Amino acid sequence: MSDKLRALSDLGVSIWLDDLSRHRLRSGDLLKRIDTDSVVGVTTNPAIFSAAIGDGADYADQVATLASVDTAVDEAVFAMIIDDVRQACDVMRPVFDASAGRDGRVSIEVDPRISADTRATIAQARDLWKRVDRPNAMIKIPATRDSLPAVTEAIASGICVNVTLIFSVDQYRQVIDAYFTGLEQALDRGLDISAIHSVASFFVSRIDTEVDQRLDALGTEAAAQLRSTLGLANARLAYEAYEQSLTTDRWQALEKAGANRQRPLWASTGVKDPQLSPTLYVDELAVEDTVNTMPEKTLRAVAEQSQLHGDAVRGTYDDARQRFAQLQKLGVDFDEVSRQLLDEGVEKFEVAWKDLLDNVRSALDAAR
Repeated sequence: MSDKLRALSDLGVSIWLDDLSRHRLRSGDLLKRIDTDSVVGVTTNPAIFSAAIGDGADYADQVATLASVDTAVDEAVFAMIIDDVRQACDVMRPVFDASAGRDGRVSIEVDPRISADTRATIAQARDLWKRVDRPNAMIKIPATRDSLPAVTEAIASGICVNVTLIFSVDQYRQVIDAYFTGLEQALDRGLDISAIHSVASFFVSRIDTEVDQRLDALGTEAAAQLRSTLGLANARLAYEAYEQSLTTDRWQALEKAGANRQRPLWASTGVKDPQLSPTLYVDELAVEDTVNTMPEKTLRAVAEQSQLHGDAVRGTYDDARQRFAQLQKLGVDFDEVSRQLLDEGVEKFEVAWKDLLDNVRSALDAAR
């Protein structure tokens, strides 16, 4: 086992792999990641499944079966995804049991095309939860204005949720409220809330990509000094908001009733700028009670060259606020940045979902 990955885990960071494919399951690679890389969870998204199913070979038998009974494309997509997620949940089950449900989780995402339809999102979240039929699954729901009520209802129904596409602290506070409200409603319905788990996926590198473009356009020394620092500052202030939420009377009452903390999950942790350290968004966001979900490339980089230096988040909040004040002084509107990234995030998932449908449609046609 990698000493550097073990050290990260020892700091209280749960390492989740941001990738899933049937090949990874059949080859035993996912099990190997658990044994050698301290991986204790899996996240997925439409782009990941589009790439996996697009490879074709490992899905050929199931495609042939689905084609033989004229399965609709949308249903075929979910049939394949659900099978992968279910198998991954089974691989992760010992981790789930050993961590009392905290880890060993595998995410499956609702169709991003329905993110503006609250009722449809709720209905699909319930359907996916029922069809996967594994206690260590998590239903991934975007933190859009129209989907946040679906987060609340899913939690209130006893469904474990990964709330995704979070780009600002204000948006994150809304996610916290949605989670707390869902738990309160679950209690009112007589559910055991100790069985309900959730994470809040806060995106990091995409912040720097967009902000750095705006800073570069300014072309000043002051702008250059802020490059590639706002993603970390934003995430660190999100962690401060998380800590603050745990001190409220509202949370204290929920925790007393058995509620689990909705840990921040650092997503989009692969660096986009080759000049940056490939482990930047891991080393500098290491702090207990968090999840860091990494693509394979980042996981390998951390295993080989991570430069951990203990808790990298607490004690940084004032510096983070100063960076945002400097950004505002330079005329960069971060509220606009976060709104744009949320819209683009939904759009990117929709495009990936369309690609996924196209891949499966082509495979079904060929099989027929």
